[in-house]
Amino acid sequence: MEKRHTIYEDLGSRRYREVWEMQEKVLEETRERKLQGKVTSNYLFFVEHLPVYTLGKSGKEGNMLIDTIQLRARHAEFIKVDRGGDITFHGPGQLVAYPVIDLENFGWGVKEYVHELEEVVIRSIREYGIEGCRVEGATGVWLEAGSSRERKICAIGVKCSRYITMHGFALNVNTDLSYFNYIHPCGFIDKGVTSLEKELGHKVSMEEVKQVVLRCFREVMGMEII
Repeated sequence: MEKRHTIYEDLGSRRYREVWEMQEKVLEETRERKLQGKVTSNYLFFVEHLPVYTLGKSGKEGNMLIDTIQLRARHAEFIKVDRGGDITFHGPGQLVAYPVIDLENFGWGVKEYVHELEEVVIRSIREYGIEGCRVEGATGVWLEAGSSRERKICAIGVKCSRYITMHGFALNVNTDLSYFNYIHPCGFIDKGVTSLEKELGHKVSMEEVKQVVLRCFREVMGMEII
């Protein structure tokens, strides 16, 4: 269990590129330790980003529905990134979790890891009386899957290098959902997006959500948070 010690840091509100570069630095340092046969550490970062649209390496630019001038009007950035998945939005009121962990410390493959991330979110939102689920062929956490009201509350996109992860999930807590009107979220044109606030009819304490999600990381992934 010692291999599951995880260093946690709440980064507050940050620009996307700054945190992306930080993850890459931590991943590279971890990979070097692994290549040298040394014990690797695990990290978990929480952050709220300033408004940004990110496009995964397999995504289509056509799923971005506004131009540069309109982006500036919404005070948002557009960045192509190296994670899986298509286009999504990050912004204030959204809890983004970035585990930079060595999957070999946990005994998982990439598919199992994504399943565990989904489980963390499913258990977290259940604390608020919301039943999340998975959709076949689509990563993330959804509500009322298979119905005409199917909608996404959490997007997931990860990258792995020598089984070391970066990127992670974005859970809509009190997110301004109007930002999603300018994209086909995750490449889907027929599915909605939601948040804890929208489902519950009131704002939710972000600090409380962070504590719930941390607890679920401990329960689901067996992390010992430092």
